[in-house]
Amino acid sequence: QVQLVESGGGLVQAGGSLRLSCAASGRTFSSYAAGWFRQAPGTEREFVGSISWSGERTDYADSVKGRVTISRDNAKNTVYLQMNSLKPEDTAVYYCAADRTSIPITLATVVEYRYWGQGTQVTVSS
Repeated sequence: QVQLVESGGGLVQAGGSLRLSCAASGRTFSSYAAGWFRQAPGTEREFVGSISWSGERTDYADSVKGRVTISRDNAKNTVYLQMNSLKPEDTAVYYCAADRTSIPITLATVVEYRYWGQGTQVTVSS
């Protein structure tokens, strides 16, 4: 069982940056792939990026590629989402997700994750 808590959201102007954090409970978080998703009002939750348990593999949605970086510190049980050059269309609630994998892969769909955080709001003003 893993519990996830996101932080770092807020209001930022277009072109600005934010770093989201996802703190995980549990001693075996290093065996879990992690991902970030976002959901704007009236839309489905969409994939932003994912990182394998070791951090050696990452995957990003085309809409954020080049502007977003996922990283993790397994010693701190924390996954990060660095977002740069933010746009108003990045406004959404951002969710952290995790699930155990037997091999170091990334997971890119909602149904592949059993564990979710409560979300953190990111608002980008124009």
